[in-house]
Amino acid sequence: MGTASSSPIGRLKAYCNDPKNRSTVDVGLFIILILSFHFLFLGWQAVGYWPIKGAIDRLSLWAVNLLFDQSTWVLQHVFGIDITTLTDRRLIAALDHAGGWANVVVAPECASLKQWCHWLFLMLLFPGPWKHKAWYIPAGLVVIEWTNVVRICGILMMQIQWPGPNTFHIAHDYVFKAFFYFVIFLMWVLWVEKFKNKDLKNKKPENNTP
Repeated sequence: MGTASSSPIGRLKAYCNDPKNRSTVDVGLFIILILSFHFLFLGWQAVGYWPIKGAIDRLSLWAVNLLFDQSTWVLQHVFGIDITTLTDRRLIAALDHAGGWANVVVAPECASLKQWCHWLFLMLLFPGPWKHKAWYIPAGLVVIEWTNVVRICGILMMQIQWPGPNTFHIAHDYVFKAFFYFVIFLMWVLWVEKFKNKDLKNKKPENNTP
């Protein structure tokens, strides 16, 4: 009979515990958590965010109004763009370089809710020192919110700079969606390199000598 270490589970455990495989294991766990959350969130949406639909609806409304207010402020006061807004529709519009109108509607689906949940799921389950998670997770939520502000502003500004029938879709579906998740990935890399693995290196190996 084989020993526990020669079983598939034993070999997997040994592989994961080998410091030489730390980067591969970290990336593999990151991918598993990201994909798991994606399908779990889709399932949760399908059942209407049961059993806290009311709380999620209120949070979503607060988040989308916050995003609209932040985006309009940044467009006006940081980028100096003369914008027109329809607050009841959360629409932001500005003249483009061709003399037409560029616009973006900050819909409830634009709010940071999914990305907040994504970040919480990833960081709560990913290994690392809790004393740092206590501040790093909230800091990440703030970074995600302002990344979303950059996304909304960027979508409008791309339409102003490059008017065209496909500009919105390119900006929304490709450029800034990739940018959004790239920022989350960078925050995870920072966590792994500066906190998780650094904490492991600082732990002294057990002394098994009598």
